[in-house]
Amino acid sequence: MEDSKRKIWTVQCVLLLLIGSCISQLCASDDVKFYDSFDDAFDGRWVVSKNEDYTGVWKHSKSEGHDDYGLLVSEKAKKHAIVKKLDEAINLKDETVVLQYEVRLQNGLECGGAYLKYLRPQDAGWTPEGFDNESPYSIMFGPDKCGATNKVHFILKHKNPKSGEFVEHHLKYPPSVPSDKLTHVYTAILKSDNELKILIDGEEKKKANFLSSEDFEPPLIPSKTIPDPDDKKPEDWDERAKIPDPDAKKPDDWDEDAPMEIEDEDAVKPEGWLDDEPEEIDDPEATKPEDWDDEEDGEWEAPKVDNPKCEEAPGCGEWKKPMKRNPAFKGKWHAPLIDNPNYKGIWKPQEIPNPDYFELEKPNFEPIAAIGIEIWTMQDGILFDNILIASNEKVAETYRATAWKPKFEVEKEKQKEEESTDSDGLKGIQWYLTTFTRLRTSLCWVITRLRSWSLLRRLRNKQT
Repeated sequence: MEDSKRKIWTVQCVLLLLIGSCISQLCASDDVKFYDSFDDAFDGRWVVSKNEDYTGVWKHSKSEGHDDYGLLVSEKAKKHAIVKKLDEAINLKDETVVLQYEVRLQNGLECGGAYLKYLRPQDAGWTPEGFDNESPYSIMFGPDKCGATNKVHFILKHKNPKSGEFVEHHLKYPPSVPSDKLTHVYTAILKSDNELKILIDGEEKKKANFLSSEDFEPPLIPSKTIPDPDDKKPEDWDERAKIPDPDAKKPDDWDEDAPMEIEDEDAVKPEGWLDDEPEEIDDPEATKPEDWDDEEDGEWEAPKVDNPKCEEAPGCGEWKKPMKRNPAFKGKWHAPLIDNPNYKGIWKPQEIPNPDYFELEKPNFEPIAAIGIEIWTMQDGILFDNILIASNEKVAETYRATAWKPKFEVEKEKQKEEESTDSDGLKGIQWYLTTFTRLRTSLCWVITRLRSWSLLRRLRNKQT
């Protein structure tokens, strides 16, 4: 009894500390630019594409094992598209911007994407109902896995200041996608000093610089020089590092016609070899089928079996001398290679100034005017939740701690229970952890609802 009371008291104390921590962090919500917890149905806020290619059904559904709701991909092998047009475009320039959301692959992910598209302002006449893969975006971010592809995308569509065209720039060597069925939170932090950080479950997995040619392909800033397209390789340019020795001659005793193998003249037929016995004989137990028709099926022949006499003898049938390697074999003669005295190296065109080169102090980010999910996946059960855009890293950290972490701990604990049978000595610890995580989940769910309500009220006050 005393031990049980001590457990409950410990849980209460930790929860009180957690309450104080969560409440103190609520003030950070002023830096929230957009947030959707999907606690309420998405109808009226998110618009499902009416494009005929996107027949997949979206559902407002609970995450398996939780009371927390999310946006669910409910059908296999179909294209899904849904979009949320923002009331006000979000500027990505001159300040830190954090893109974060949760996704749970409840049935795994064999082939498909679970990424978000952050759309730039669309052309006149565009409507959310027409959202498709051609709707231009500023950033595409999130997991994608199919065949050899297994990565957390970060793609920036950047406007070339010289040509005015938008070019896709892919993050090099992105992190891989977690392979389990737990809820994971993906975070991209875009900083004003051109730094990009990719976090998975709050852990930094990739750091890059937008202006570095080592981090993006193609690089945002073109190279200063390019190979001269008009430069041609001279006709007398010799790229052969080695050449056959022109002074070498084939030795007089080199026989190119000698075969690789010859008969072993020293071989002797083994004693007991059965020359007159075939290796296979008709199966003595086989009988002609009653329904066999010689006119239609042809003359019946018994199937062959190994000759039992050959099993006891060294061999059967006609004996032939075995083959052996010919010591005189040398093959076709080739002159040995020597260093080429006329070798000039591998020819390359000369470099000239790149007419398309430009300098750039910061990426020319386009604003985010809408958030879309446009995917084609072979799996159902993909659940999106807690989509956040903020201007403060601490805000994203708070949401991870209150909205994601409790769910993840419950799922991880359940996974451990399913994978192994714990000993009796660990049951008390299990009870403590399970009780703690359940209470924490309930508490943080309430706090998240309060934050969503507070944010919604401020947005409405701004509109009025």
